[in-house]
Formats: sequence, C-alpha cells, structure tokens
Amino acid sequence: MEAVVAADGRSVAARFFSPRLKPKGAILIVPAMGVVQTYYGDFAEWLAREGFLAATFDYRGIGSSRPRGLRGFRTDILDWARLDCAAMIDALAARAPGVPITWVGHSLGAQILPFVPNRQRIAKAIAVASGSGYWREHEPPMRRRAWWLWFVVSPAALALCGYFPGRRLRIVGDLPANVMRQWRRWCLNAEYAMGAEGARVQYAAVRTPLASLSFHDDEFMSARNTESLLGFYANAPKAVKRLRPEDAGVERIGHFGFFRAAFEGSLWRGHLLPELAPERLR
Repeated sequence: MEAVVAADGRSVAARFFSPRLKPKGAILIVPAMGVVQTYYGDFAEWLAREGFLAATFDYRGIGSSRPRGLRGFRTDILDWARLDCAAMIDALAARAPGVPITWVGHSLGAQILPFVPNRQRIAKAIAVASGSGYWREHEPPMRRRAWWLWFVVSPAALALCGYFPGRRLRIVGDLPANVMRQWRRWCLNAEYAMGAEGARVQYAAVRTPLASLSFHDDEFMSARNTESLLGFYANAPKAVKRLRPEDAGVERIGHFGFFRAAFEGSLWRGHLLPELAPERLR
C-alpha cells in the first residue's frame, strides 16, 4: 500500500499493479460508494497481466484511508472527486508517462467525473453498473428500501452517531457524515448530482468518450437510472451495453458481480478488454 498525497496535504491509500513490461495503458479503478479497494484487487491484477498499469485506492474516510474515528471527520463526495481522484490521476500519469489513461468507474465512480479538475488527462471513461441514484427511478423493491434509508434510517443514524454506521446496519458501509448527507441530497433530486450541485455545465463539459456496461439484474441501478446518468453526459461520445446474466453464462451478475474473478473469461475479456485496447484510446 502506498500513500498518495492530495492537493490539501491529506493522503489516500493506494495500490499500483504493474505489468512485467512497459505498460500499454493505465487504468484508474474508481470505487463505488463505501466499497474498499481490496474488492477490486483481482480485477487490477488481471489488468496488470494484460499489460496495463492499474491503480486502486480508498477515498478519504474509507478503508485504509479511514482515520481512527469517523465522528467529526469532515469530508464529502466532492472532496473525493476534486482531491482524491485528481491526486490518483496525477500519480498514475507520473508512473506511466505517455500512455492513455482509462477511468473505470464503478457506480459512484462513474458519477463524479465532471467534478475532477484534471479529468482532461483521461482518454476514456468506462461506467460499470452505474446510473443516477435518484430514488424514484429505482425498481419498486429498491424504491421502498431507498425511502426507508433516506427518510428514516439515515437522518436518525447521523443524529445519533455523528457518522453513518453502515457496517453495523449492513447498509453500504461506514461513511463520513457529510458524505451521507450529500449523497442523500443527490438521491432525492430528480437530476441527482447534476441537479443537487447545480452542475449541468460541468456534466455538459465532459467530452471524454464514455462506454457504459450495465446489467439487467442490477438490484441498485434500473435501466432508467442508467439512462438518466448517460443523459447528464450530454456531449460525451457514448457506447452503451446492457447485459443479461445469460450473456456471461451465469444466473446472476448484479450490482457488484462484474469485478469478481469468475468473470475474467466472459465480462472482462469479452466486454471490457476491447474498450481498453490502446488503439481505441488514441
């Protein structure tokens, strides 16, 4: 594990997975909400075997970037984008100068690209299992859970604990208070982060080619959620795939399945690797 220092002097924990030879590309794996970087380890190791320099990291307040206590720890999602992600892009570019950088964003990781100040260094973005988090666009079972989370559980837990104790509640994971408050505002807004942050211009300014891989059995992201997020990126060239579990020869993929090693031969090699080929990024 390495410490990557952000512009405000705070460090985030990161790992870099290097290929045996000179990398033909660099991949930044940008986590979903509350997901620690070790979850993406198998995927990053595979990318390195395929000749890419891959990087994983934990947002400040998460995993190995977490302070001793989260009560009173001040950060929000925009800090993750403007500081943590920006620092990781710079660190990756320094380790692999002259090669294209691909942003692989899982869920939240594909939502926050417009807020990253040095996003022009990204040659291509790939959104995996991502969409708007607007709660009314969820499928009915998830909509009921979201209502309970946003209107009952989250306000009560933050008031009692000073952070969101998701690990004990078995919801998302432990999150800093302002992260949860901001995420709640996003999910209650019909235009999600774009609307809640007044960020229509920032989303429209993204012209990085964007590939979306979403899944019919994603319990968190409906087809409507995914369509909404892609619509926010109004001026980005897009390639869109929505896959069924049978496309990978399995019964289930879901919101988190893509990054499991079992999908190396199907989803990774068949659907992601072609998007990472250097000639596609020039």
